[in-house]
Amino acid sequence: MSFFKKLFGTSETEDSTPQKQDIKLDLDDLFVHKFVKKGGKFLYCASMEEVIDNFKNVILENNWSSIYLLDKKLSSICSQNNVQVLDTFKHETPIFTTCEHLIADNGDILFSSNQLKSTRLQEFPDNFIVFATTSQLVKDTGQGLTGIKVNRKSSLPTNICAIKNYRIDKSEDNFLNYGNNNSKNLYLLLLEDL
Repeated sequence: MSFFKKLFGTSETEDSTPQKQDIKLDLDDLFVHKFVKKGGKFLYCASMEEVIDNFKNVILENNWSSIYLLDKKLSSICSQNNVQVLDTFKHETPIFTTCEHLIADNGDILFSSNQLKSTRLQEFPDNFIVFATTSQLVKDTGQGLTGIKVNRKSSLPTNICAIKNYRIDKSEDNFLNYGNNNSKNLYLLLLEDL
């Protein structure tokens, strides 16, 4: 035993056990950790050029030749990648859209009627590509709902919902949850804007 240990009366067993420390993650790290753990596919983009390249890679990886846009502001990304934009979606057509917020504490993506119109999330095809920015990250669902209320004061949206799971598992379908499963195969293109 060393001199200081004798002097201060600490035993070796106390020093050899590691102390548990709480790990505090930034909002973006927390979101990405939860999102990927739930099966989401995350692509970080530092510029719009990277967004366009990553979008192209997602399209090529999945052999998709057409897409359905929920947000027409994203049409420039599609036109730069020679992807056919359909007027209506079919069951196998991937969806390309924006979102309201990214919920850090559970990895969910929050949507409203601004993106989905009056269509329920379950009625859309299984494949989604979502474009979002880091400024859309919020701590929890409460902050997301507050953000919608603050940002859309003049006309509050309806049809507010979230994708909570990014693995499609049809084996879980039974008469109790039939039609209520909003799991999607989801790619997130996250643009750094802060």
